[in-house]
Amino acid sequence: MLYLYAKAIHIIFVICWMAGLFYMPRLFVYHTEAKQKPAEAYRVLHDQFVIMENRLWWVITTPAMYITVASALVMLHQNPALLLTGWMQVKLGFVAALIVYHFMSQRIMFKLRDEQSTWTSTQLRLWNEVSTIILFAIVFLVILKSAFGWVFGVVGILSLGILLMILVKLYKKYRKSKGEQVD
Repeated sequence: MLYLYAKAIHIIFVICWMAGLFYMPRLFVYHTEAKQKPAEAYRVLHDQFVIMENRLWWVITTPAMYITVASALVMLHQNPALLLTGWMQVKLGFVAALIVYHFMSQRIMFKLRDEQSTWTSTQLRLWNEVSTIILFAIVFLVILKSAFGWVFGVVGILSLGILLMILVKLYKKYRKSKGEQVD
């Protein structure tokens, strides 16, 4: 019974964590593009983005990550045989990558706050897609649970990643054609 409660909590907080990881890089894009505004407007926008990013990060995203990990540890404690399955080992590798992504995003947030970020809005748009690709890999692994099946999923994820990069480039070209300043 504890396993099922932990699983429910895990699913809920994975959703919360991913929501934060999806939205935070969008805020980074807008925060970066605010630099193109006049100095007074930029200062107001910068201060507002710092507040928004901090609240999203420290009130939702980071606590959700810790609760996700804690509930996963409870499930693994309740069913340690999962650690012997290949799909779970690969999944945990992707989860580790997502945690690295989380803390790299935190570093970007600090750099933006301190006005030391060198990321362009295009780079941040691409960064925004990394968590999506990792999430796809994890979901395919959890659902398919087979080496053969998840390979097709990962190939699909890589294809999705390439498609997303192409779409970001097309969007940049579209914005340029509309006369917007893009980096």
